[in-house]
Amino acid sequence: MKELFLRQFEEASRQAPKAGPAWLAQTRRNAIDRFAALGLPTTDIEEWHYTRLDGFQDVAFQPAVQDDHGGRIESDFLERSAFCPKDVVRLVFVNGHYSARLSATEGLTPGVVVGNLSSLLKSRPDLLEGTLGRTAEFKDRAFVALNTAFLSDGALVHIPKDVVVEKPIHICHVSWTVDDRPSVSHPRNLIIAEDGSQATVVEIYLGGGQASYFTNAVTEVVAGKNAVIDHYQLQQESGNACHLRSMDVHQDADSRVSTLSVSLGGGLARNEVRTVLDATGAECALNGLYMVTGRQHTDNQTSIEHAQPHGTSSELYKGILAGQSTGVFNGKIVVRPNAQNTVSRQTNKNLLLSNEALVNTKPLLEIFANDVKCNHGATIGRLDEGQIFYLRSRGLSDVHARSLLTYAFASDLVTKIRVPTLRQGLEKWIFRRLMAADLPSGVSGVDA
Repeated sequence: MKELFLRQFEEASRQAPKAGPAWLAQTRRNAIDRFAALGLPTTDIEEWHYTRLDGFQDVAFQPAVQDDHGGRIESDFLERSAFCPKDVVRLVFVNGHYSARLSATEGLTPGVVVGNLSSLLKSRPDLLEGTLGRTAEFKDRAFVALNTAFLSDGALVHIPKDVVVEKPIHICHVSWTVDDRPSVSHPRNLIIAEDGSQATVVEIYLGGGQASYFTNAVTEVVAGKNAVIDHYQLQQESGNACHLRSMDVHQDADSRVSTLSVSLGGGLARNEVRTVLDATGAECALNGLYMVTGRQHTDNQTSIEHAQPHGTSSELYKGILAGQSTGVFNGKIVVRPNAQNTVSRQTNKNLLLSNEALVNTKPLLEIFANDVKCNHGATIGRLDEGQIFYLRSRGLSDVHARSLLTYAFASDLVTKIRVPTLRQGLEKWIFRRLMAADLPSGVSGVDA
């Protein structure tokens, strides 16, 4: 796979040698050189110890074509877009390329820029130079380097100083295959909130078609002084997909960033979130919910770096695993020597719904300051048979009792979603999944 991507980069460079400004061309070249040096990650790397790429490593992924398939995609996309409704501000990308036909950017707050990178690199390069590619480091991350090397299109959300955006902004990435050719796309998102600004951004990944495909996405978030960003990411890729996504956040003084990652689909899905609290008084909240079944594999990697004093962070990730699915949570909080008066807590909870489901969890604290309040913890368990018996004694069926308890396990994360359409869409999806007998029946824990 490594050699395949290197050949694709050289071919793309020959076909469009002057695509974009000179600084971007140099960034791409630096990134592909770094990818060539790193190679694909293996289980010898600690962060990849429980995630193997064997099933996708020999697949000849070809660059996804710039084609939104006319009207053919619309009926399927809109039927599935409870997470990305039609009557909102949204940017839609199909196979990594902007689709003006499916997007809607009317009604934006004056001064706010919401657009696609390929167009803005031509019309407003000043908005991107110095920010695009700066927050997402690729020194030791092969897939971030690969995304940067192929950086061509994606979303920009730019909120000017002291501007409050009332309505959520949706970024929808759709992967759509119409033949048997495996394809790859490298979506890029850049969110900039200047000093005193406030916005809500919803980032969604959907997939369709029967062929295997690979989504390698990177999101960069820059939060200025006193900026407030509520960010939601939801992926519901197809069962044949490999979904790798990295999100890097840089926070200035007294900024507040909250993010909730929801992982529902994909044969292999990996979400990596890194945030640096780089000034006094910054706050962040990293939350996640992953629900997998069958032979799905999901991997969540998080890193919170407290670099300056008086920072606050919280983290809550929950997993629900059924069938023969596997999960990984690897969370790290680092408190630098200068980051006195830090308050941080980290929790990972997992619910196993079958005897064959497996999760590996490793919360980690690295503290180099002496005046902090930090704690972490992880749990792995099953549904309480006593609670199931109680609910059944009150007239609920076994499936309904288990569904209710499973939803209760996830509900404190679902209720954190402040975007009504997204919250309601997720609630409906969870109930449909639970009522489809995805839960085990009886006390043995064997899948129904």
